[in-house]
Amino acid sequence: MVKLRVFKILKRTKVEGPETRYCIWVQGCSHRCKGCQATHTWPHAGGELIDVNKIIEDIKSQNGIEGVTFLGGEPFEQAEALGEIAEQVKKMGLGILCFTGGYIENLCKDPINKKLLDNIDLLIDGPFQIENIDYSRPWCGSSNQRYHFLTNRYSEEIFSKYNNKVEVNINKDGTVFMNGMGNFDEIMRKVDLVKLKK
Repeated sequence: MVKLRVFKILKRTKVEGPETRYCIWVQGCSHRCKGCQATHTWPHAGGELIDVNKIIEDIKSQNGIEGVTFLGGEPFEQAEALGEIAEQVKKMGLGILCFTGGYIENLCKDPINKKLLDNIDLLIDGPFQIENIDYSRPWCGSSNQRYHFLTNRYSEEIFSKYNNKVEVNINKDGTVFMNGMGNFDEIMRKVDLVKLKK
C-alpha cells in the first residue's frame, strides 16, 4: 500500500493552475528556500499519511475540475506515490501541473521520477529566489523559475490568459488558509491578519 505524506488537500481552487483544480500540497521539503511562504510544509515528519488509492478515488468523485496540481513541500521527494496518482489522473482525462524546487535536467537522471515526469503536462521548476522575486507570470514567485510544457495540453497561451491571484479560505474553527501566488505578508497586513507560529 503506497501512501503520500500530505500537508493539505484543497478539492477546488482557481488559483493554482489553469481553470478549477484539485490541489495536493505534499509535506516535506529539503530545498528550504529563503523567503518561502510555505515553511510549514518543510518538516518531513509533519502532515498526514494518506493511501494513494483514497486520494485517487476522491479525485474521481470531483465534478467540474480541469486538472490536478502537485505542490508543497517538494513533490519529487515523494515521486513514487505521486507517480501512481498522476498515472490514474491522466486516465481520467485530467491535466497535471507540478511545481518543483529542483531542475528538470537533474530530475530526469533519477529513474524513480520517471512515472511522475511521464504524466505531467506542465512542470514549473526552479527554487524560489527572494532576490529575484517576480509575480508578473502566472503561478511563479521568482524570475528564475521555468515553465516546461511536457505535453500539448497547455501552451504559452497561459501567459496572456491567467494572472496571479490569491484565495482566502476560512475554516470552521476560524483559522485562515491562503493559497495562490502573491505577497502573502503584505495581504495579511492589509486585512489585519496575524500569522500563527508553527
